[in-house]
Amino acid sequence: MLDTTRNTNLTGIRRQALAWTIQGHLASVPAVAFFKDSRRVVTGSWDHTLKIWDAQDGELILVGGPFEGHRDCVNSVAVSPDDRRIASGGNDNAIIIWDVESKDMIFGPLVKHSGEVSSVCFSPDGKKLASASNDRTVVVWDADTGTVIATLEDYRSGTLGVATVAFSPDGLKLAAGSWDSTIQVWNVGQRFYSLYVIPDSHRDSVRSVLWSSDSQQIVSASDDKTVKFWHSSGRQNGIPCTGHTDYIYSLAISSDGSFLVTSSEDRTVRLWSTKTHRQIGQALQRATSVVCVSIAPNGELIVGGDSKGKVILWSIKNILEQGKVDERITEDAEAQKQQHLSRTAMQLCGDTQLYGHDERTDHNDSTSNRSPENHEATGSDDKHTLFDILATHTTICQACIAGDLYSAEHLLTREIDADDNNHDLYACRSVVRARNSQWDNALQDAVKSIAIQPSSLGYVSKGIALCGNGQLWDAMEAFDLAFIFSNRDLITVDVLLSIKAVAFFNASRHCEAMRRVEDLATAYQHSDTLLFNGVNSYLHVQLAMIAFEDERYNEAADQLNASMPNMIDLFSRRTLPEPRLRIFTVLFGWDLDSLWQIVNQRRCDALLRADRVIEAVASYQSMMRMIDETTKITCLEWSIAFKQDCIAHCIAKGDEATESDFDRAIELYSAGIALDSSCHSLFAHRGKVRLGHNLYVEALSDAEKAIELKPSSYRGYELKHAALHGAQRYDEAIQAFTIMLSKLNDAPDAQTWRLRQQYVSCSEAEDAIRTTIHAHLDNAPLRVFNTSTGHLCNREAQIGAFVESTEYKKILSSSLKHGHLDMKPIKEAVVTYFRWVMLSHRWERKEPLLRDIQDKVVYDLDPLGTMVKLQTFCKIARDAGYRWAWSDTCCIDQNNNAEVQRSVNSMFVWYRNSALTIVYLSDVLPSSKSGALANSAWNTRGWTVQEFLAPAVVLFYQADWTLYLEDCSLNHKESVAIMHELKDSTGIDTRALIAFRPGMTNAREKLQWASTRVTTMQEDVAYSLFGIFGIHLPVIYGETKQNALGRLLQEIVARSGDITALDWIGKSSEFNSCLPADITSYKTPPYILSSLSEDEMQTSVSRLQNAISAESASILYILLDKLSAPRFANCRLQLPCIVFPVTEIRRRRGQDQETCFTYHFKADGLQDLSITTEDRLVQFSRARPTQQTFLLIHPWNRYDLGLPDFADDRTVKTLSIPWSLSDHSHGGSSEEYHEPIDLESHSRALRLIVRLGQPFGALLLAQQRGGEYKRIASDHNIIARMKEVASVHDMTSVHDMMDIRTLEIL
Repeated sequence: MLDTTRNTNLTGIRRQALAWTIQGHLASVPAVAFFKDSRRVVTGSWDHTLKIWDAQDGELILVGGPFEGHRDCVNSVAVSPDDRRIASGGNDNAIIIWDVESKDMIFGPLVKHSGEVSSVCFSPDGKKLASASNDRTVVVWDADTGTVIATLEDYRSGTLGVATVAFSPDGLKLAAGSWDSTIQVWNVGQRFYSLYVIPDSHRDSVRSVLWSSDSQQIVSASDDKTVKFWHSSGRQNGIPCTGHTDYIYSLAISSDGSFLVTSSEDRTVRLWSTKTHRQIGQALQRATSVVCVSIAPNGELIVGGDSKGKVILWSIKNILEQGKVDERITEDAEAQKQQHLSRTAMQLCGDTQLYGHDERTDHNDSTSNRSPENHEATGSDDKHTLFDILATHTTICQACIAGDLYSAEHLLTREIDADDNNHDLYACRSVVRARNSQWDNALQDAVKSIAIQPSSLGYVSKGIALCGNGQLWDAMEAFDLAFIFSNRDLITVDVLLSIKAVAFFNASRHCEAMRRVEDLATAYQHSDTLLFNGVNSYLHVQLAMIAFEDERYNEAADQLNASMPNMIDLFSRRTLPEPRLRIFTVLFGWDLDSLWQIVNQRRCDALLRADRVIEAVASYQSMMRMIDETTKITCLEWSIAFKQDCIAHCIAKGDEATESDFDRAIELYSAGIALDSSCHSLFAHRGKVRLGHNLYVEALSDAEKAIELKPSSYRGYELKHAALHGAQRYDEAIQAFTIMLSKLNDAPDAQTWRLRQQYVSCSEAEDAIRTTIHAHLDNAPLRVFNTSTGHLCNREAQIGAFVESTEYKKILSSSLKHGHLDMKPIKEAVVTYFRWVMLSHRWERKEPLLRDIQDKVVYDLDPLGTMVKLQTFCKIARDAGYRWAWSDTCCIDQNNNAEVQRSVNSMFVWYRNSALTIVYLSDVLPSSKSGALANSAWNTRGWTVQEFLAPAVVLFYQADWTLYLEDCSLNHKESVAIMHELKDSTGIDTRALIAFRPGMTNAREKLQWASTRVTTMQEDVAYSLFGIFGIHLPVIYGETKQNALGRLLQEIVARSGDITALDWIGKSSEFNSCLPADITSYKTPPYILSSLSEDEMQTSVSRLQNAISAESASILYILLDKLSAPRFANCRLQLPCIVFPVTEIRRRRGQDQETCFTYHFKADGLQDLSITTEDRLVQFSRARPTQQTFLLIHPWNRYDLGLPDFADDRTVKTLSIPWSLSDHSHGGSSEEYHEPIDLESHSRALRLIVRLGQPFGALLLAQQRGGEYKRIASDHNIIARMKEVASVHDMTSVHDMMDIRTLEIL
């Protein structure tokens, strides 16, 4: 997306540049270049690519690229003079020449350099290409063949590498700039040789050089924030361009040579006049640093690349037009000023009448009435300058310079007492008294001096005294008269003008004084400006000092920064001791000897107090580099205090920036380290921040340094542990943490020792991890395969592998970082490491058993028969990222009864907790269609029911170990087609297939699922259902199938009270007659009675309201409500039920030879019914009774009470029973119930009677000799129904109709 900013607002008459920005690359763009058409631009980036853009209509449109060929960052690009080729160089030490039209590499990568290529440049004729490198060489290539023409290696010994290279426009010279601030120029021809070297051209690295359009000048840009101009002979030309506040990255010159463009780390782009070396217009501000610039050949556009990958296009026509206007105005002003100064000089220096050099001239001033002798003397004295006068009083001058004003005044007074007609003595004492701010006394001495004999010093001292008194106009007149005695000496004139400006400055006329000095420096460019530069610099320093004292620290810092270039120049040229500046020490007490030190110290202090900490550190370091050892000793006390204060600021500001600005925080800590590399806390803070950004190597380096500096501190080891942990060097991390704890334990102070209580020891963490492991493995298989090694491992081997693993060391190291043990990540790590895959399959002949696998590598065994299945299963689990796998054939010791018992009871849980269950369908051929799974033998086996119900994730594999139906999803339980196929083939609903919950609910339905399944071992019919019902029972291989199934069903009924398990058709079990002999008895779906609609229920209730009394109905309800749940133990079933005694049994005729018999039954309270059974029953009637009792029973189901299921609906209100149940037994009479009955309870009781009147599944029981009963099985459901209650008119109470008992059934 193009982000276009067009700022066309004008401020006054100032015009801004139009700017367009596009996200051109993924990383920094350090290289840009225009084509000759002034439209196309090529960019090179640290994302290793080049791109070509079209700048038509002010927008950048990608028209070429990306050009890909560099293996590392691209640093430089150049366009050939014919616009047909591009050259690029980068960090891969290579140069590539590209064809613009085809975008192909013509030559490359060309590797000659042994270091990064920093710059490339075509010669004007396009036949040569020069490249510069950090390997300290410049290579000249034949651009047409890609061969090396010359390698220029005669760079100065010890150079840091070549940063930039440029051909002169005439093609005769080649210039290069280096990182050690050297510029070197070579002759270009058939033989290359060095023309000259400019050492120390800048105070810092030279990043860019180029030539003027006439090839007569070199222009260079540097990290010292300046641009300089050099004659072709190597001599500097004019003043530098100054204004940037940070490194200058890039430099470009217009094709006509009239202006320059620079880009800087200070986030500005600036235009400069090559004529005046001044900035054109305002700086172009950016949010990020622009690291390269280029000017269009037509001079109307500039393009730049920034550190974030953006390409910026500016239209600069407005700026250049305004610049021309500004330049004309400046030239006119300079001309007028020059004319004015010329006239002043003529007045002051050209009129001989003012100086008395011609004895024939009459004087109009105060000396005109003097005698010829005096006149002669005056003429002689006037030839003395201020320097001469002061030089004659050496002792006094030294006292003034040293600041011993008392001694100076004492000496002068003593000499005046000896000779009170010496005008120089009075003038000198006036100066001394002015230094002491004794303005009135100073003025008196100055007037006395002039009265004795007018002189330059007399008028100067008078001007100074008047300024001190605030009489500025009079002071101006006094200073003007001092010029009369300059003897046409321009140096003296310069000094007097400077003294006048300084006096005004001291009178708090700062702006006027500064303007005077600057005007003087500008007007006298023809002469030596050393004096004015010195004065100007000193006054700027004084302004900064004033700002500092007023606590305007930012302003003070900026002023001192601006003064530093001149101060450095004065200091390096040893200008400060120069006599013309020494006079200011005498007159005003300037401390020139300590000025350099004071300025640097005050700049450091101002930057620090302005919270510009990094600048403060840089300033301090710069100061320390430039001063000698003696000076360092004199400022030692300040230096120590500053460093301490600065380091504290670095830490405080770094901590503030930690969360919001990582780079800033690192920069601050690094600045503090650069200031004092012995401060361990700085390394600790920086390491902590780096740690937060996953820079573990760097953080570790800081930790090691912190430990080295202060081995007794725990902080370094704390950081080292965290860094090593992040770098995944866990053993070393744990060791570092152990040392840290020892440091805390050995701490002498209680506060540090208390920190120890916030950490967990290694042993505590290890114990917690082991506890978690054992808890997790309690629900895991006893043996599993290590899919990586192929070994079969027991739990101890698993735990041992974990303890030696990286995962264990990681979680152990991680657990140590917290003040308390966080069990959640420990559990997650344990679960992830120990997760296992289960195999579900149909056993085949000769499956590998434990003895075949133990102590062997499964992958090394012969891939024969079923061994292939096991090996492939382990490999698939391994390739899916799982470390452990389980197969029932060989992971259980079949000879260990205890282990078999535990495995059978736990197998459902193992499948339930598995990360994946793989179902292998050995009889499903590859590319089978839907339905093959349903028809697989696997789908008939008893054990496989729990193996596909229990796990959450299941994958079905065909015979060739490809996924069933080519379904590559991660979980086939999410496959609609596969689940639908299983549902149809098993009768299990989809919800249960996907998210089965074990338990005893819906027991009859679950038994029906298993009724069609077969097992090899008959007992497994029951054992395979233990997990489905959530039951744990002894595993007794060798018991009968009926016994195993009976024990299971007995447990279900006993624990759940669910009697639906009694709903079956077939033969009775020997375990208990109420239970089936075989699981297949549950194959027939349970008989489901049709339920009444609510309207039908209400109708039936209404009919009963008049037929049955409320009291009778309620008694019945209470009797049934008080019945206990079924009890089943020791093969005996205690079954609550409603009993209907059988009164008549008659066999249907003609069935004597049959095995099944149908009988007609009559029973009290029931309608007549027929029952078919294999048993021969005794026939009887009321007329011919029998001694054996037969009963038809309605097994009592509490659901018929109509009570809510509180387990499912917790919002149902509690049902209240308005009478007490505690006093009523089953045999209680109706007369005992006298409490009033509410309508709700009456209605509920009547609804119960209606439900009891519906058809129900009855059981036929025959009484045994001991009074117990046995169930007589039937091959059909026995459906019975009570007689209509409303038709029983002789029944006064409905509860008398019901025989409610709990029967014991064998």
